[in-house]
Amino acid sequence: MTTSLTYYSLRIELTRIEPMIWRRLLVPATITLPKLHRAIQGAMGWTNNHLHQFHIGDDCYSEPDPFGDRKLVDEKGVKLSAVLVGQVREFIYEYDFGDDWQHRVVLEQSREAHPSWKGSLCTAGQRACPPEDVGGVWGYGEFLSAIANPKHEQHVDMLRWIGGVFDPEGFDINSANSRIRRMKA
Repeated sequence: MTTSLTYYSLRIELTRIEPMIWRRLLVPATITLPKLHRAIQGAMGWTNNHLHQFHIGDDCYSEPDPFGDRKLVDEKGVKLSAVLVGQVREFIYEYDFGDDWQHRVVLEQSREAHPSWKGSLCTAGQRACPPEDVGGVWGYGEFLSAIANPKHEQHVDMLRWIGGVFDPEGFDINSANSRIRRMKA
């Protein structure tokens, strides 16, 4: 006898960037918030080098703050299905408090999946994720200007910093899913 598992289709949009950078993730409804964090990291292309938090309803979920500066709920063991209740169908995922990357996460639909289907999967997306430590929305705009203009005073430095090539329109779904698997989301 086989039983079906519920999966959520989530649309993740990086806010304050035009044109929009987005991903669609299929995740088990029972995914924990730490695993959802890793799935978002892999799908977007982030490298998990900074702090994060989820703003869901009236609560903020994250790893425990050793300094106690932030009022939050420990995300460990919290399942997505437990916080997407009532009218809550979207929330904010924040990554890298210095660069302040805000992601709008919307529950598009719930669906049943075969029991042999395990883990999280990126099913769609558009545009490349900004590089880590680029300086947030403003820094990303400056970065794109510099790499697009060979006469820009930081053109060579920015290309060297990024490793020679950056295509802001590029998105590779296979690479996104490979990162998700490596992060064990």
